[in-house]
Amino acid sequence: MMNVKGKYEVFQYIGVPLETNDSGQYQIKTDEEGDFKLHSWRTGKHTKGKYKHIGQVFMTENNLMVAIIKVNPVAFKDRHEFTPLQRFTSQQVDDAIIAQAKQKL
Repeated sequence: MMNVKGKYEVFQYIGVPLETNDSGQYQIKTDEEGDFKLHSWRTGKHTKGKYKHIGQVFMTENNLMVAIIKVNPVAFKDRHEFTPLQRFTSQQVDDAIIAQAKQKL
């Protein structure tokens, strides 16, 4: 198989948007009703950092912090169905947030 120039592995990251509480700890960002939704992003050509594990926090291109709940491979040709993420951070959320978010999968 030929290595096509500029081709890279693409993964979909299903995540939950985060905000910080008064103590600076991450918590799930909820709407007016106290509910939340999971959203999808993907690795992009210019995404910085590396994916390490579930619960890792990444930053979107709109500077939203998101905790990764699930990862799926994406065919390179299907990548445009998802918004690219900006960069992975070295931060992670605690298991309670992961468990709460996984209920929405």
